[in-house]
Amino acid sequence: MDNSSVVNKNDLVALGFKVGTATSIIRQAKYLMINKGFTFYENKRLGAVPRSAVEEILGIKLGSQNVTN
Repeated sequence: MDNSSVVNKNDLVALGFKVGTATSIIRQAKYLMINKGFTFYENKRLGAVPRSAVEEILGIKLGSQNVTN
C-alpha cells in the first residue's frame, strides 16, 4: 500500500475534523475493517486505516490530493 491510500487521525485533523471526531472515525474504520475479515486491525496501536474505509464511513470522497504527509 502506498502512503496515499491510508489515513490516520492527524490527517483527518488537518482536513478540519476535531481531534475527538477524528479519533472516532479511525475507530469506526478499524471496526469496519475487522468486520470485513481483516483481523490485523484489532491491534490497538494501529492508527492508520485505508482511505476507502474512511470514505465509506463519511460518505464522501476525501479528494485526489495526498492526505498523508
